[in-house]
Amino acid sequence: QVQLVESGGGLVQAGGSLRLSCAASGRTFSNYAMAWFRQGPGKEREFVAAINWSGGNTLYADSVKGRFTISSSNAKNTVYLQMNSLKPEDTAVYYCARRSPAFTGIYVLPEKYDYWGQGTQVTVSS
Repeated sequence: QVQLVESGGGLVQAGGSLRLSCAASGRTFSNYAMAWFRQGPGKEREFVAAINWSGGNTLYADSVKGRFTISSSNAKNTVYLQMNSLKPEDTAVYYCARRSPAFTGIYVLPEKYDYWGQGTQVTVSS
């Protein structure tokens, strides 16, 4: 059974930083891609960033490019999202997800991901 557990969310002022973590357990993730999505109040879930587990390829939403960095630690089976220069519009519940083994590569579409964490709240005050 795959489990993804996010942590690191919280309340921060605009311009501040947070680092989210997603601890994966249940099996090896070395052949998978992982992603972060977010869902703000009254909004649909949207793609934030993705990485293949080896760390060689990354993909970012335009809205976070240059401010957020996704990374992974094979030794810790953990994916991170470093968020800098946070804006009020970054306020959302952030979810990590594992790409389904039915696909290769990294994707922006949530339907390409089969396991999801429970989410961690990020609130950015103005």
